[in-house]
Amino acid sequence: MHVAALTVELHLPDSHSLKEKRAVIKPILDGCRHRFGVAAAEVEWQDLWQRAGLGMATLSSSVPQVTSVLDEVERFVWSFPEVEVTSCRRDWMETDS
Repeated sequence: MHVAALTVELHLPDSHSLKEKRAVIKPILDGCRHRFGVAAAEVEWQDLWQRAGLGMATLSSSVPQVTSVLDEVERFVWSFPEVEVTSCRRDWMETDS
């Protein structure tokens, strides 16, 4: 089994409150969960207005499937014009199961 996590750091230049920030982040997280079947959450900077850290995770029996899902998730996040992606990182874990 192959498990991978994608961490995405975002800048939200037009956000002026936590409420505005969450209004932008929620559709991204919900879309990732529903469209791609990944676990998704805001994992960093919950108390900052213009910065967000999102984490998504998926697993599969094959590396190409995990890679494909994370590629699609990353493209999906980049498609939101109201956010600027400042960094993306992938972390992998392989199990013997």
